[in-house]
Amino acid sequence: MTYKYDESNPLSIKDYADKLIGKTFYEVLESARINVDEKLGIITKANNPRYKGSMGHLIEEYYFEYKINSDQEPDFPKAGVELKVTPYEVGKKGGYKAGERLVITMINYNQPVEDNFYSSHVYKKFRYTLLIHYLRNRSLNRLDYPINYVTLFSPPKEDLEIIKQDYEKIISKIKEGKAHELSEGDTMYLGACTKGANSIKGNVIQEYYAPSIEARTRAFCFKQSYMTYILNKYSREKIETYEPIIQNIKELEDKRFEDIIVDKINLYRGYSDGDLSEIFDVKKGILNFWSAISYRILGVKSNRAEEFLKADIEVKAIRIEENGRMRESISFPTVSFKEFIEEEWEESQLYNQLSSKKYLFVLFKKEGLTYTLKGCQLWNMSNKDLEEASLGWLRTKEIVKRGVILKKKYRKDGINFEVTNNFPSKKENRVIHIRPHSSKRYYNLNDGEIIGENRNHGDELPDGRIMTKQCFWLNNSYILTQIDNKILD
Repeated sequence: MTYKYDESNPLSIKDYADKLIGKTFYEVLESARINVDEKLGIITKANNPRYKGSMGHLIEEYYFEYKINSDQEPDFPKAGVELKVTPYEVGKKGGYKAGERLVITMINYNQPVEDNFYSSHVYKKFRYTLLIHYLRNRSLNRLDYPINYVTLFSPPKEDLEIIKQDYEKIISKIKEGKAHELSEGDTMYLGACTKGANSIKGNVIQEYYAPSIEARTRAFCFKQSYMTYILNKYSREKIETYEPIIQNIKELEDKRFEDIIVDKINLYRGYSDGDLSEIFDVKKGILNFWSAISYRILGVKSNRAEEFLKADIEVKAIRIEENGRMRESISFPTVSFKEFIEEEWEESQLYNQLSSKKYLFVLFKKEGLTYTLKGCQLWNMSNKDLEEASLGWLRTKEIVKRGVILKKKYRKDGINFEVTNNFPSKKENRVIHIRPHSSKRYYNLNDGEIIGENRNHGDELPDGRIMTKQCFWLNNSYILTQIDNKILD
């Protein structure tokens, strides 16, 4: 290889990578010194959406000109720099988001874990990461994706403290022989994501700590939410109005982040909604009053807590009625039917949300005419419940593929009616169900009849009909079973 960059100098590597900005992958390939047959083979492989990592492999082999490997050392060992080629996308409502989580390195169940985070191969892998961001537009040929940002990233101290806590939480489960209980939602920024085949074929023995128990193949990763934050703050250099909950990094040296959050909420345990309204100057009756109160207790006025955005933590104020029931179910983004039927479960939008998201349940219980703050609970879904959710998701997918049955059902007056469907009811799955997010409806039925006024309230089914937009929900009855009753006592 002729001299193009100094492989021992991070800045030299970064400067060379900067020359990629504005180029497409095809242009990178065109500049490579390879024969026609090899080029055709690369094009075929790169355009196969099931071939993971093809875009990164192209940059590694044909731009930086080093052979792909699975070493635990960084890609540029002399400089301690790891290369990651990663997509970003334009969101449906505008804005930019990371296209996926960032896999760092595999978790090995065949040897003892490294207790010291700072001497671990995981830390060495991401300490200096050269991020090459390309814009993924699924309507284009993959080789036509443009490379728009190059960033040499190292986590700041405040993030590193939380990442260290995440690492310790993951390895603690592994050491306890509970790798089969790991979930990406357990942690904040550093996750343990599934890798490889599905939940049956992807199982391996935990040879070192629990040789009789199988666990999913997993890798350390930066969560998609954390990658979105990196993209917007460090790569795009966009100034956002984030408010940190942790004002002093020394807080994290003495306490886990989760404990800090719980302690802050519990300072106001026993206060009524009226009391909290006065203390934090939030008017009762406003939209999102309950969430606003929860954020104010945490010291956040904008409802945009920096740590929560990085970790994909959603605040859910839950009101428990005097009879022990709750009003709210939890909704997810609307489903695009045509995209939905092409998804596999562990690559699906819903799986990514359920497996990585964490909730802060802030619990209020009705006592007479007021609701009293009882405390809070950080929660994420267990692997067992993810499996049950997958059954509801798969059943719904099969119905969409076969054809949703839509029927007009008239009420007793013979005039008013509703449009029913054959999606699974809330009673058929303990964890999730699918239904409209809005009361506004739109249908275009087989006979051409149109119901509703605004086409934007509907989505096209695979057979060409239109039905009201749907989204998945966590059942409120399921959420109740996940709440720690000790908090409500």
